[in-house]
Amino acid sequence: MNAVAIIILITVFADYILHLAADYLNLRSLKTDLPGAFRGLYDPDQYRKSQQYLLVNTRFGWVTGSFNLIVLLGFWFLKGFPALDHWVRSLGLGPILTGLVYTGALMLLRAILSIPFRIYDTFVIEERFGFNKMTPQTFLLDLLKVFCLSVLLGGPLLAGVLAFFQYAGSNAWWYCWIAVSLFILGIQFIAPTWIMPLFNKFTPLEEGELKAAILSYARSIQFSLENVFVMDGSKRSGKSNAFFTGFGRHKRIVLFDTLIGKHAIAELVAVLAHEMGHYKKKHVLLATLMGIAQVGVMFFLLSFFISYQGLFDAFYMDNQSVYAGLIFFGMLYTPLEFFIGLFTRMLSRKNEYTADRFAVETTGNPSAMIDALKKLSIHNLSNLTPHPFYVLLNYSHPPILKRIQAIEDLQNATGTRQLA
Repeated sequence: MNAVAIIILITVFADYILHLAADYLNLRSLKTDLPGAFRGLYDPDQYRKSQQYLLVNTRFGWVTGSFNLIVLLGFWFLKGFPALDHWVRSLGLGPILTGLVYTGALMLLRAILSIPFRIYDTFVIEERFGFNKMTPQTFLLDLLKVFCLSVLLGGPLLAGVLAFFQYAGSNAWWYCWIAVSLFILGIQFIAPTWIMPLFNKFTPLEEGELKAAILSYARSIQFSLENVFVMDGSKRSGKSNAFFTGFGRHKRIVLFDTLIGKHAIAELVAVLAHEMGHYKKKHVLLATLMGIAQVGVMFFLLSFFISYQGLFDAFYMDNQSVYAGLIFFGMLYTPLEFFIGLFTRMLSRKNEYTADRFAVETTGNPSAMIDALKKLSIHNLSNLTPHPFYVLLNYSHPPILKRIQAIEDLQNATGTRQLA
């Protein structure tokens, strides 16, 4: 075992232990007393149910995390990587096709091993807590669609990356950076109109008071919006949400159908104002640019390690190859990715506060935003008292009580009246 293998092993175990510790602290932070902000809204039995939901999901996460760790270490130290490499090379397909088969085989194996856990999560845990609406047929169709998209979109992209590193020499890393950046931008444009409808039905919001209120608000903030779409989220889950996606004329504001019947019009406008706030404050653009920058850093570092013999020795590989180097570097890159993830989640939490503030200031109705957040938390059985360390590692959104407190502080700072 060389130094590279030791670094990767330390990283793998550190990540596993850190998340175990965060889970443990998160469970310890559960409080039997309902937070004051939710008294009168949250039924005590439902609150206990939310805590049980967290407990069950945390324990299930321990099982899946442990299983994945055991599989990785077993495949690694039983020399599964070189064994697969020898088989793929024996097919005589050439370097690019060989790389596609090798990578595809690893991804397929991982996907197959994850299926029993996904079935249990969907049809046992989510079913037990009243969320699952998915049929076995929909579950299988989703798997098939994801597989086809991975082949049709991911296959050519991976082939291009392999070809650049195989033939472009020292220029390969920035050729790859440009290609992947264009791919990321392209997906932003085609996903709303071509990919997402493969999984869900998007119906224009019917004419009425709600649509009129949303369009009126959009005009008041100079947000170009031709329509609002309702997604049949109830096809898969009883959970509620809303989101913004896309750029330019391809952008979409989407409400889950499970959301509409549970909120007043002012609350729904506040939720969508939050989503529009992300766009107006350029959070979507910034996240995309940061993702592209991260890809550039990754490919630049990859260019130094993709032919480093010590990386291949760590996994008992007899032969160097671009495709194996990509996979092994991905594991070596994990520590840097961990810290980048901490930063991006911290920035995301900050952006959520900003979007909340935007919604409150532009709608002039902080109470509607607070009520919407409370109802969403109750309906989705969200954890109201997560531990700060767990939030640091996992949360892209601030804890709900902190969001409510920030809105109340803003309201108090501007007076007890509704904001103008």
